[in-house]
Amino acid sequence: MAAILAFSRRAARAVRPTRALSAVPSVDENVDHLKSEGDINLSDRRAQFTAAHIGDETARLLEEDATYFLHQTLSTPCLNALKGAAGIHVEDLEGRKYMDFHGNSVHQVGFGNHKVTQAIKDQLDDLPFCTRRYTNKTAVKLAKTLTEKAPDPLSRVLFAPGGTSAIGMALKLARYATGRHKTLSMWDSFHGASLDCISVGGEQVFRGNVGPLMPGAQHVPPPDDYRCEESGFPDAMASAKYIDYILEKEGDIACVVAEPVRWTPYVPPPGYWRAVRASCDKHGALLIFDEIPNSLGRTGTFFTFEKFGVVPDMVVVGKGLGGGVMPIAALIAAEKLNESCRRVALGHYTHEKSPVACAAAQATIDFIDDEDLMANAEALGAYSLERMRALMGKHELIGDVRGIGLLLGIELVTDRATKGRAFDAAESVMYAALERGLSFKLTMGNIITLCPPLTATRADMDAAFAILDECIGLAAEERA
Repeated sequence: MAAILAFSRRAARAVRPTRALSAVPSVDENVDHLKSEGDINLSDRRAQFTAAHIGDETARLLEEDATYFLHQTLSTPCLNALKGAAGIHVEDLEGRKYMDFHGNSVHQVGFGNHKVTQAIKDQLDDLPFCTRRYTNKTAVKLAKTLTEKAPDPLSRVLFAPGGTSAIGMALKLARYATGRHKTLSMWDSFHGASLDCISVGGEQVFRGNVGPLMPGAQHVPPPDDYRCEESGFPDAMASAKYIDYILEKEGDIACVVAEPVRWTPYVPPPGYWRAVRASCDKHGALLIFDEIPNSLGRTGTFFTFEKFGVVPDMVVVGKGLGGGVMPIAALIAAEKLNESCRRVALGHYTHEKSPVACAAAQATIDFIDDEDLMANAEALGAYSLERMRALMGKHELIGDVRGIGLLLGIELVTDRATKGRAFDAAESVMYAALERGLSFKLTMGNIITLCPPLTATRADMDAAFAILDECIGLAAEERA
């Protein structure tokens, strides 16, 4: 335990000056990587949580983890150690269960889904691996399922072992198809951690201090109506006009790459993507949607873009596609792009047509359909937004609530007028919620991001909001 606490404190000192564990605020609000994809793990509050809740056995395992794995921000030191995951819950080494409203966005059908695990077991007994140059029935069936789910003209598929790899394939295909290399994407976005993906991504914690990135990767502000003034735009639709302006002035951009709903979440206004789609068509750029974390029914439709009345030239899905068990992602592309890659290798990954991963994905999609999980996400999401608005009416710390389906966000602010990001209060809420059995991710340092499994019930959401109500109230008392 002492070694883990010492490591946490040493890491924290590398980021900011030392402070006593009891000091408040516990987070340096000027640390750039707070405003990122995940919550900070180098603060005094983390050290306090570790001291209070991590026993000797877990501490030994965390120390071993830190001994053998490369240390990277957001991941080292780890928060805790798990021994189980089932349904909406994860269970730590000491037997405490948490409703997991984080789940790394892989648990649409819940953890350990019996249909998924059985499909994997059956496939292992049948065909565990498919060597390159061959195909197999399971992979072909999944490809057919995905193209049947997708609207025209999305009719071609490639699989990859992860979302980052699938985004890389999409970027290559855009170059081959257009003969151009420039990209246009968004600040604050995340598309993976490889060099090509951080080039089109927009988070400093992944892009910073790495040296030259891909040439021609340009960025625009995200369609965030709540904070649009920070980028100098009057509203989110002005960002769409700016995209059109850049496409016209550059004249040779290959593609616009974006998440239709940013994971914070930023939910664009209804006409936003229709305007961007029209601009892409006018200027000869392809539209690529990254739906790796939020497709497969999370927003109430199978693909998130269906909510906005547009169809991209390519869409990438992943994370939950493997049922929270197997790593697999898919690039789904328009038929017109098929000829562009006939003589090149876009992916050619060793596990491209993994029958086991494909079996998991097929079982996941079947379960979503059979259990009508998209309808549940739609209804439960609307109910959750009502609960969140009620919390906002009660707590001054909440500056904004937003969501679409079961992708939900509560933004905490120091003052509603100035919209200052309440970094320390958000971290206080997160650790207090963990103590009460609710796990979620902080994004941008101050946004409580709620991503429950699509199998969640109204009772589950009521329990989660009761915890949040209490914890936000406690954080407000701390600030008083």
